[in-house]
Formats: sequence, C-alpha cells, structure tokens
Amino acid sequence: MNTAEINKSLKLVKQYQYTPAPVIRGYNNRTLYINVTDNNILEKPVSQQMKEKFIGGKGFGLRLLWDATKPTTKWNDPDNEIVIGMGPICGITQYSGTGKSLVVTISPQTDIVIDSNVGGYFGPFLKFAGFDALELQGKTDRDVVVFIDETRSMVEVYETVSLPEDSHLLAEKLTEIFADEESGRKNVSVVSAGTAARHSLIGMLNFSFFDSKRKVTRLKQAGRGGIGTVFIDKGIRALVSKTSGIKGNLNNVVDLEAIMARGRNFNREMRELDDSQAEMRTKGTAHLTNVMNDYDLLPTNNFKFGSHPDAVKIHSEIYKERFTQGVPDGCWIGCNMSCAKGVDHYQLRSGPYAGSKVIVDGPEYETASSLGSCAGIFNPDFTIEANFYCDTYGICTISWGTILGFVMECYEAGILNKERTGGLELNFGNADGAMELLHQLSRGEGFGKIAGLGVRKMKEMFIENGWGDPQFLQDIGMENKGLEYSQYISKESLAQQGGYAMTNKGPQHDEAWLIFMDMVNNQIPTFENKAEALHYFPMFRTWFGLQGLCKLPWNDVEPESNALSDEPAKVPEHVDNYVTIYNAVTGENIDKYEIIRQSERVYNFQRIFNIRRGYGLRKHDAQPYRAAGPVTEEEYLSRQERYDKQLVELMNLDPSKMTLKEKMDATRKYRENRYEQLLDAVYFRRGWTSNGVPKIEHLKKLGMDLPELIEVVEPLQ
Repeated sequence: MNTAEINKSLKLVKQYQYTPAPVIRGYNNRTLYINVTDNNILEKPVSQQMKEKFIGGKGFGLRLLWDATKPTTKWNDPDNEIVIGMGPICGITQYSGTGKSLVVTISPQTDIVIDSNVGGYFGPFLKFAGFDALELQGKTDRDVVVFIDETRSMVEVYETVSLPEDSHLLAEKLTEIFADEESGRKNVSVVSAGTAARHSLIGMLNFSFFDSKRKVTRLKQAGRGGIGTVFIDKGIRALVSKTSGIKGNLNNVVDLEAIMARGRNFNREMRELDDSQAEMRTKGTAHLTNVMNDYDLLPTNNFKFGSHPDAVKIHSEIYKERFTQGVPDGCWIGCNMSCAKGVDHYQLRSGPYAGSKVIVDGPEYETASSLGSCAGIFNPDFTIEANFYCDTYGICTISWGTILGFVMECYEAGILNKERTGGLELNFGNADGAMELLHQLSRGEGFGKIAGLGVRKMKEMFIENGWGDPQFLQDIGMENKGLEYSQYISKESLAQQGGYAMTNKGPQHDEAWLIFMDMVNNQIPTFENKAEALHYFPMFRTWFGLQGLCKLPWNDVEPESNALSDEPAKVPEHVDNYVTIYNAVTGENIDKYEIIRQSERVYNFQRIFNIRRGYGLRKHDAQPYRAAGPVTEEEYLSRQERYDKQLVELMNLDPSKMTLKEKMDATRKYRENRYEQLLDAVYFRRGWTSNGVPKIEHLKKLGMDLPELIEVVEPLQ
C-alpha cells in the first residue's frame, strides 16, 4: 500500500482485526457488520437455518435487512442498511458468470426493498476476505472509506481528506493507493457512487475491477432503485476490498472436477455457437438493439412505439465497430462470455471532463435503448457519452433514460415548457438538452434536480401544480411501485406485462423476460400457461441472485440440441449444469425442483417484507396503461391495422362502425380486463390470495411458516 498517499488522502479512525478462516463448501459461515455512526464493527455467525432457508446472496441480504429495520424505517434513517451478499457458488473460476454480488436496501424510490445484481470483483474479494455478506448501517457526516483487507485480516475505517468524488477517478485513485505495487491492482476492488447520487433518488453503485489487459480500472453497476443515494446519504464515499490473489479452489468445493467438466463444455459452446446465436463476445448485450427494433419491441419516444426508421443508426453493428475487439471482456475471472464490452480512448465532448479520453463500459442493450431510442435520440455518440457520465456521476442509466422519455413527452404535450425547465428545450431527439439535463443533475441544479426525483415523484409534482391531466400523466409515466420500467415494449405480451408489474421490487427484466415465448412464438397462449411461466421463470431467475451468478450463461447461448428438448425455453442442459455445480460446491444433493423451492422461500419472504412495509398487495401490482396499450391517438394510428384486427378477432367488434375514441376505449377496457385475469391466475399459481398475499398453507408447504411472517400475513388471509 502507498502509505504516504493514504496519509495524504485519508485519516484512519478505526481498525478491527479478525481471525482469518477459509471458505468451506462455498460459505464462510459469518458476516461482517459495520455501523458508520460509531464505527462499531462486528462479526455475526451464519446459522444452518439461515443457509437452508435463505441460501446466500439476495436471501442473506433480505434476512439481515429485515432484522435490522422496522416496518416504519425510511430509506434515509440510520437504521436502514445496505447489504452486499454473494452466495455459495460466487467466486469459483471454472464456470462462466460466477462473480456476482447482490445488493439490497430500502429504496428511496419505492419505499420497499430493492435488490440489484452486479459484477465487478468486490463481492468475491469480500468472500475470500472471510465474509458471506457485509451489512452497512448508520450515518455519518464525515465521508468515510471502509477498507476490508484479506492480506492483513483487517477492517479499517478512514475519513476522507482529499479524494475525488466521481467514480471513474475515485476507483482509480483508491485502487492505486491500496494496491501492492502496480501489479497488485488486479487484487483491489472499489465500490463508489458519484456527484449525481448526492443530488437524486436514482443513485447507483459502481463495483470496480482492474482490467489487466487494458491496465485500467473499469466499472460495473448495481443500478436500480437508488442504492447509491442511500450509500451517499450514509456518508460512505467508498468501500475497498483487497485480496492476496485468486487461485484454484478458494471456495473449497467438494467436487472441483465436476465443475471443471461443465465449465469446459460451456466454453466450447461459447467458442462454437456464440457467433451464430448471440454475438456476446463481439457486441455484448447490445446485439439485441436491432433485434428488438425488428420485432417492434424497442422503446421509442417514451415507450410510444416499438421501432423507428432511424434505428439503423444504433444497429448492433455500429456498436461492434466502437467496441474494442479481441479482449477478454469478463467482469469476473474465468468468464468466457466476454460480454462486458468497452469503448476505449473515447474523447468526451461535454461536461467537466470534456477533452478527456476515457474507457466507457458498454453501452449494454438497456443503455443503448434508455439513453437512445427511449428519448428519440439515435446518435451513438450521445449514448456512449451519456453512458460514461451516468456511470461516473452514479445514476442508473435505465431509470435516467425512462425519466428522459417521460420528461420529453411532457414537454411535447405542453405539460412542461422552457419556463418550467429553466430554459431547456427537452423535445424528443434533443441530445444537447438531454446532456445538459444530466450535467445539471450532477451539480444539483435546475430542472436536472427535479428529473432526479424519478417518474413517480415528478408525476405527483406536475399533478399538484396543475400542469397536466392526471390520468394522462399516470398513463404515460412508465413506473410501477416507483421504479422506472426497463427497456422492452410489453404492449403485445400480456405475460411480459405481468413479468414487469408483478415483480417484488418494480419493473426490471431480471425476473421474467417472456416476450418471445408469449408474443413471438405463442408458446403460452392460455392464462394458465402464462401463470405457469410467471411462476417458474421468476423463481428460477431468483436463484441466480441467491448464488452470486450471472444469468447470461444460462440462456443467451444455448446447446446445439436445445431446440429438441422438451422445454427449450428453460435450457434444461444448462439447468442441469447449475444443479451439478451447486451440489459440487456444497456437497448437497438437490435436483432442479429444489432450485425452484429455494427461490420460492426467498421470493415469498420478499413479498411479505413488502407487505410488512405497507405494500405488496394487488393494488401495488397495477401497471401504467402504456405498458398495456396505446394511450394516444398517435399510438393507435401508428399500428391501426393491428389494433383494428384485434377489435374484430378478440372483441367481436366492427371497427368500421366505431370512432377512433370508441376503438381506443374498447381496446383499453379489453386489455385492462385481461391483465386483471392474469393477476388472478398468477396469484393462484403462486399460492397467494386474490389480493396477492402468500397463503399460510403455502408458507407451511415451503417451510417458511416463520412466526414473524405469519404475524404479517395472518390478518390478510
């Protein structure tokens, strides 16, 4: 470590020595608690019941957060926690996508628990330092850096003296300070937010990893729900974890050869099949941009439309040209998907770092849409630069893009004007206005600070000010539970509408992405089929968050024989990989059905956590109408042939005898009724009441009839 630089930049205020211990079968069997109010540091044992019922990762985070908070705890109360957990599989290097951390907290946007899955090296390094999870509680006005050092078995808390705030500089500086020589930078990871997180409710966290090929520090994001805002509010400038190095079998698994065999086969699939299936190694998730446009699923102009003639300007081939090729772009060691693409030596044109050449991580598909088509902007340079600034300022690109779309539609509808935006012209396609809004947010100035409140609070503000029709604002405001929608058009996929609005945390695609099964391939035509899909896939995807896994290796590249399997959407050969790997790590003997049961326990726990906080009921699963159908005449007319045909075939109506308003009203009534029927079917399949409350008999069946859960749900049965 650079002691002189530490003394210049940081002031040591607390040291805690702990006893090192190896990971055994994927677990440390202890967690680390730090309260930044008084710098109290504790080790907590992990019970066998904790492992059996909550598994790890997100499950550990939810359990620890429940125990630390009251039903009335607010996001900015000292009692609120940020919990970072990993899971038993996290950290192995013999299979792709095994380096994820799961972060949970009470969200500033939703007032319920938010969870976010993130890459980077911090989580695995924390695990190898000796802990299955990290709890951060309390508040300080001193701005502190927490350092967890496996090489010395030491936890230290520093007050900041002279450090940059934005993430790309802060991560680079702290990596330099705490590394043992330049060659040791790969063994340091930093968690940080940025200036915009200080001034908004949509702040996110950056988890760093050192790219040994490029010799630069890179960032991955825990993006959703304002976790970075909580981080900054607590007075935490950064977390740093340091390891002595990654080698072989630090998880001390039971059967390493079984894991290696599955890893070798998956690596072969990547080599042989990726170029023809997903192009992850050359385009990352940006390969979806033109695919979504082709299927009318690319959010355009605040989710009005699903495609646009100018989408050719943001075709995945355009991003492929920008991304550096031939570099092993994995955000954890041993991952062969290589999908963490980057634009190297990008010269910025605006903002405080104008003229600087930087690496921009991504854009991934969600960002290519949110900081592009959703705002009616089809300029990859805008998207790349806005991506960089969102990352370093510490705000979620998905939320920010959906906010931009909402603001721009309000501007074009006359709800906003130059007087109300402080002189900014924010019509669709105005890249200069959008970029200035982002820089305003980082400074905590002007309309940028209002935009940083998020769609729900802006709707409330505009309605209170009498600036627009309340129903129209509710219809076009793409948020559910207070969280902005991620970037897929769900109008023609009822199952995806449920996959968004019925999530525990708010509309994020990581629970269920059913558009192709439902809309394109018509594999789940009945309510019962859709309900089964909305049971299985959210539960299966939850499992990745319990284990510390990335979902992309599951289904983005499929085995050659997958189409011939009984359930190709589930990619059964890869499911079997995960069963084998879990058993090989832990020594247990689960099957593919126990994966679902493990997830159900945690999923129902999170639902009840929401109910405990005053949410989690049917009314909270309502969706904005634009997620289901056309709000404006312009929308209806843009797809009039489709909608008129549905009037005939689905509603037995004659559109030739109807006015446009009558057609739109009939379409709305039909689609809203279908969604209510979907809620009934999914709740029944999940073992919940018609109000969305887990039934006591279902909790007993899962072994989750814990007294504290029964106390919450019993009055609502």
